[in-house]
Amino acid sequence: MDGETDQALTDAKPVARTGGSRRVAAASGRGDDHHRQILEALPAAVYATDAAGRITYYNEAAAELWGHRPELGNARWCGSWKLSWPDGTPLPHDECPMAVSLREGRPVRGLEAVAERPDGRLIPFVPYPTPLYDASGTLVGAVNLLVDISDRRDAERAAQRLSALVESAEDAIIAKDLDGVITSWNPGAERLFGYTADEIIGKPVTVLIPADRLGEEPAILARIRRGERVEHFDTVRRRKDGSSVEIGLTISPIRNAGGQIVGASKVARDITERRLAQEQQRLLLREMDHRIKNLFAIASSVVALSARSADTPAALASAVQARLSALARAHALTLPAVSGSDRETNPSTTLHALVRAIAAPYDEDGSDGDRARILVTGPDLPIAGRAMTNFALLLHEFATNAAKYGALSSPTGHVDVECVEQAEQLVLIWTERGGPTVVQDQSRIEGFGSLLARLTIGGQLGGELSYDWRPEGMTIRMSVIRDRLIG
Repeated sequence: MDGETDQALTDAKPVARTGGSRRVAAASGRGDDHHRQILEALPAAVYATDAAGRITYYNEAAAELWGHRPELGNARWCGSWKLSWPDGTPLPHDECPMAVSLREGRPVRGLEAVAERPDGRLIPFVPYPTPLYDASGTLVGAVNLLVDISDRRDAERAAQRLSALVESAEDAIIAKDLDGVITSWNPGAERLFGYTADEIIGKPVTVLIPADRLGEEPAILARIRRGERVEHFDTVRRRKDGSSVEIGLTISPIRNAGGQIVGASKVARDITERRLAQEQQRLLLREMDHRIKNLFAIASSVVALSARSADTPAALASAVQARLSALARAHALTLPAVSGSDRETNPSTTLHALVRAIAAPYDEDGSDGDRARILVTGPDLPIAGRAMTNFALLLHEFATNAAKYGALSSPTGHVDVECVEQAEQLVLIWTERGGPTVVQDQSRIEGFGSLLARLTIGGQLGGELSYDWRPEGMTIRMSVIRDRLIG
């Protein structure tokens, strides 16, 4: 220490209002070297000033906190480069706690401040300035202890962030002690279970557990006492109104500062929507499996039936490809439509839509350009399931034959498709006009079309299929039971 500080500490005497002064004065009698060793050994920042506030001594801990070494006898009140209050408001050196303590002749306690080092680092600290008096009661200086509270502030900020996360979490976050009594309850828990924190804290967690699941709690507490974490535990709990809710639980031990397990934290998430989504997924997978099997069966039937009427492998390949393409166009109609709000709507497949989809490859404008080559009229009815598949294949056969031999083989030919409701039946009338003169040719209907009609129209759909050969064009009449169109 310099001589001025040594003398100030040696001459200082205790006064009734400053217990700190008593301790400094008592210690000073042990010798200057002893004082220096004590102050230098302290991990906390300590410095002293004269009565005018000029710094006369500081230890290494103070120099580390300030980030520089102020000039003794010149720097005043505090060695910090800059000071501020915790809210960031600048704190002039002549208004700092040390300056107040010297000016008012009293210790200053209960304040916090922030020291800014030359390197820009901010150090929050608590000062303990204490005035020093000589034997006559004259103020001779002051000593200040600066306690770095960076770790404490970091811990406080971390606790505040954690508290904010818990409060804002959508999940229910609950704490309980080892007796199963609820000790903490966040807003997410209130939304999920219906109880407010005031209603539920202090009650056993079993109020949330249905009677048939009370055995889960002792097993959970036993695992928590062993320090185990319980993850992804799906169960059912009871709301305040008595209703049940499916939840997913994650449970972790809570330890005190000594590492002892004192309770458990639970994070509960409503999994009702997840369960519904899983069930919907299972239904979709079953439906997909059913549809794929049906498609394989249909494809197998198409190949088998086509083989009966094909003359060559090339003809078989062409016929199968064309018929499967027709089925693909028909099944595309069953895909859910997406509205402008990106929400799926129920698929809407109708007889008119099916006819247009199958006839599209042949429906080029006529030479006069005033009408479509295939025109659909009459009531439009929904159609689904196997009825759609059968209709698609038959319509494809009608259009293909018309393109090869009938109205669609001529540039001016056209087809009228009329739908008529008669009692419990739907009648579809396919009429060709404008093509070559028709000569009855039974070969046009024998083969795939006649086989399909025999196997499905007369059986599954309870209908009939007939052909009327007229010179001006052929007419095909097909009737089915209306209710079976959507079966």
